[in-house]
Amino acid sequence: MRLLPAYFVAVFITLGSQLAAEDWPQWRGPTGDNHAAAGATAPNQWSESEGLAWKTPVLGRGHSSPTLVGNRIYLTTADDAAGTQSLLIFDRQTGELLAQPVVHEGGLSQNVHPNNTNASPTVASDGKRVFALFHNNNAAWITAFTLEGQQIWQKRALEFDPQRFKFGFGSSPVVADGLVIVTSEYDGPESGLVAFDCASGEQRWKTPRPESLSYSSVARVQTGGKLQLMLSGNQQIAAYEPSSGEELWSTPGTTYATCGTMVWDEGLGLAFASGGFPETFTLAVEMSGEHKIVWKNQARCYEQSLLLADGYLYAVTDRGVAYCWRARDGEQMWKQRIGGSFSSSPVLVGSEIYVASEKGTIFVYEANPEEFQSLGENQLGDEAFATPTPADGRLYHRYTKMVDGKRQEFLAAIGK
Repeated sequence: MRLLPAYFVAVFITLGSQLAAEDWPQWRGPTGDNHAAAGATAPNQWSESEGLAWKTPVLGRGHSSPTLVGNRIYLTTADDAAGTQSLLIFDRQTGELLAQPVVHEGGLSQNVHPNNTNASPTVASDGKRVFALFHNNNAAWITAFTLEGQQIWQKRALEFDPQRFKFGFGSSPVVADGLVIVTSEYDGPESGLVAFDCASGEQRWKTPRPESLSYSSVARVQTGGKLQLMLSGNQQIAAYEPSSGEELWSTPGTTYATCGTMVWDEGLGLAFASGGFPETFTLAVEMSGEHKIVWKNQARCYEQSLLLADGYLYAVTDRGVAYCWRARDGEQMWKQRIGGSFSSSPVLVGSEIYVASEKGTIFVYEANPEEFQSLGENQLGDEAFATPTPADGRLYHRYTKMVDGKRQEFLAAIGK
């Protein structure tokens, strides 16, 4: 088992809240690509009884992934029986629950897919505030809090009231250039993107999207020295200007519904998406020029996102098949069935990929285009839909275990 060196443990204890170098402030991390910070490590072997720094019971039910800011961890949760949706704040070093402000009482959706929850979007942060997004009373609501958990402002962002496929809400808020951006795509008139000022909550722009159901979160894509918001789904790939919401370009090529967040390679000038419903696909699209589809296949990562590393695209499909493709032309380097069903997204720590199955197994293997090389299979609990968050020589992970015949969620710090 690889463990965090002892002198790093001492440094973390001394620094306390000064952990910004390994903060994970929103969905897909600080760089938006699910890569851990340079030099980060994580263990590759553990179990329920060995290799955990701590684990803490989590109230209610949710699929949001851990967000790390300073010495705190942020999750959302929903208690369907009590009719509440809440923000949970934990101590990063000990796992102690510090605060649990209730965001909504009543108004929870009764039409949620068994693989979804009323608390699936991941918390976003600008370093000064945190933003929790919930589907409530047939709309997407965004609420800003101080880092300690005091509410600052709350806004009804967009309606979300699908008439077909009532499976619940899925996209996470994204912070970019002082704005927090919310996506709500459904078969109704308010389908679109909207941006609010992080500090004041003032709406800065609103951009329509096709009136059709999709679930993807926008990707913050750097290309040509400029930031774009890129989104798959609704039969297209589209890019938007972050400060105004203006559509920069769009091109057909996807299916109606996607859930994953796009990845990109600025050197190759390509972006990548996968999905979906009803058709299946993985594709590469030009980020400039004519925005042509460069290559496409029929592998499907519906809920989970892709992972790009050193010019190669890695994926684990819904049915547990791991792939590696050469990013520039889509040539398959290898294909390996690892087993299980997957909704969680793969994350890169150094040269190692971590991905959790829906049954709670975290597979660890090399980001190696030459061959599939397994480094470990670790069981934690009975269910996992959230994506592990890498930092501090650990993986912070939300999972579920049956305890005395009852479903109980936990937040764990995997590693010493």
